[in-house]
Amino acid sequence: MTTPSYLPALTEVLLPGLVEPSGLQLQQRPMPTPGPGHTLVRVEATGVSFAEQGMRRGRYPGQPKFPFVPGYDLVGTVVQVGPGTDQSLLGLRVAAATKTGGWATHALVPANDLVPVPAAVDSAEAETVIVNGITAWQMLHRHARVQAGQTVVVHGANGGVGNLLVQLARHAGLRVIGTAAPRHHAALRELGAEPLDYAAPDLDAQIRALAPAGVQGVFDHLGLDSARHSFRLLKRGGTLVVYGTANDLKTNESVLVLFARMIGQLVAWNALPNGRRATFYDFWGGKTLTPATFRRHQHQDLGHVLELLAQGQIRAQIAARFPLQEVSRAMELAESRTVLGKVILLP
Repeated sequence: MTTPSYLPALTEVLLPGLVEPSGLQLQQRPMPTPGPGHTLVRVEATGVSFAEQGMRRGRYPGQPKFPFVPGYDLVGTVVQVGPGTDQSLLGLRVAAATKTGGWATHALVPANDLVPVPAAVDSAEAETVIVNGITAWQMLHRHARVQAGQTVVVHGANGGVGNLLVQLARHAGLRVIGTAAPRHHAALRELGAEPLDYAAPDLDAQIRALAPAGVQGVFDHLGLDSARHSFRLLKRGGTLVVYGTANDLKTNESVLVLFARMIGQLVAWNALPNGRRATFYDFWGGKTLTPATFRRHQHQDLGHVLELLAQGQIRAQIAARFPLQEVSRAMELAESRTVLGKVILLP
């Protein structure tokens, strides 16, 4: 199948190696043609996440060899389908988790990875809830298995995942204690959280004052030192969900060593007879062993979050919008960790 002549050349962002944000490169190449089971998506929105920040430093497990095109997820419109692929996808606005390749004007995406986006949802708003929304939903409902009336702690409640955790937890009837810099506290109160200063030296004591009996769940992406504090906050039957090591991004220690140390600690905690549980959330976990179940859960869970967004039950938190050509500025802002929500790129 040949590429239609009306399709322009593709523009994409190249991560050439271990560079500062200013070292990201724009390049053009001929428009690719989708093969069997694949689609060509015109990208309308993509975003900057912790994953790309880690990849820039060569510190994201399983990232491709340099050079490559980053971009963990995207929203766009299907403009071409490969041989034997469902023709009804043409013209459909979709969301997809891609892991890489999203920072471009067009992207090749497997057809079975596409999730329809409700007409009432803006593309940039939908972008904020793809990987972040799936992550938040699955940690709440598939890992922590929380119930209405319980109390949870969300660290980094101002971030892309954190603010969705707050909103989804409140929608589920949970009490939420959220840690963040004081400049974000007013916004977090509007979302229904009880904010605390993440840098307070007596943070643990402040949380215990709010929840003397302990909390049912803690969601922590900061690293092993923070996880140790978080585990001690749990009540019997509570769950710590670890989903990253953000504080370790700038260290020189091996990523594999860091993760091995974290997993070892989680295993040790789970062996204790105290009724508390610790787990590590891996967004891509199960894709290789049980791909059909993995996709079904991702599609179901993203569908739930998109519907809540369409109904106005949750709100998209967009920190800033940048054209693709200003990707270096977008990365610098995201890495500053000063904003509420997600930094969006608009190809």
